[in-house]
Amino acid sequence: MGIQMKALLLGAAMAAVACTTIIALILSLANHQTLDRPYSTQYGIVFDAGSTHTALFLYQWLGNKENNTGIVSQKQSCDVDGDGISSYVQNPLAAGESLKKCLDVAKAAIPEGEWKTTPVYLGATAGMRLLSLQNKSFADSILAEVTKTIQSYQFDFRGARILSGMEEGAYGWITINYLLESFIKHTFEGNWIHPKAGKILGALDLGGSSTQISFTPKDTVNKTDSAFNLQLYGYKYELYTHSYLCFGKDQALRKLQVYLHKTAGSSPVISHPCYHVGYNLSLTLNDPLKLSK
Repeated sequence: MGIQMKALLLGAAMAAVACTTIIALILSLANHQTLDRPYSTQYGIVFDAGSTHTALFLYQWLGNKENNTGIVSQKQSCDVDGDGISSYVQNPLAAGESLKKCLDVAKAAIPEGEWKTTPVYLGATAGMRLLSLQNKSFADSILAEVTKTIQSYQFDFRGARILSGMEEGAYGWITINYLLESFIKHTFEGNWIHPKAGKILGALDLGGSSTQISFTPKDTVNKTDSAFNLQLYGYKYELYTHSYLCFGKDQALRKLQVYLHKTAGSSPVISHPCYHVGYNLSLTLNDPLKLSK
């Protein structure tokens, strides 16, 4: 029982740190062409654009794969200065500029001859999902600016987009089980094997603007909006995953603020999909989550 609890706690801790990073890379880089250098070291860059901050992760892997899925390791990481990209509604250009420091860090760590074949992805999560619900043009402008910045570098840009809640949940689940070697394990003999007694864990990810729950159920997932099918290292997995938008840590605190304002007799003016109809709604550009009397 103690061992199981430690494994669950370890999984929860890693979900908070690594959500949507190594996962997105594993899924996307499985189809990355190895060109004519099947056993050379290759690189990939992922921007994890969360609701409160953005981080760059640089990965490396050998061109050969295990059952069409790459064996990936993290080479470097870099925290982008400032808040999440969804906070740049008044200055989308600055959202793109904020990425340059970390792009320069990655550029310095990758051999120059590998720049053009290094794929770069940016995946935004619940902060941008909420902004898109509020004002899609603002979200599109921010994504356009971060796209321009990344494309100005000599990397193989593969897109900047807002991940769905299902994707975010599934990627967190893959992160946990990848790091715990539930999918594949490296033996002392130098071989990669599928653990016979490997136990697949579920994942509960508490973010800033949303919470995700993901696990492999005993029965077939009947709800199409919660079923996520994957194939990793030659094995198929049917995943139940659901994202609860507005139930992240930061949104919970802001809901409490709204409640306290209301009980104090004030009339909060907000513009946000997370709050109930009945409040006086008006857009506050400098902070879409800010309360005002």
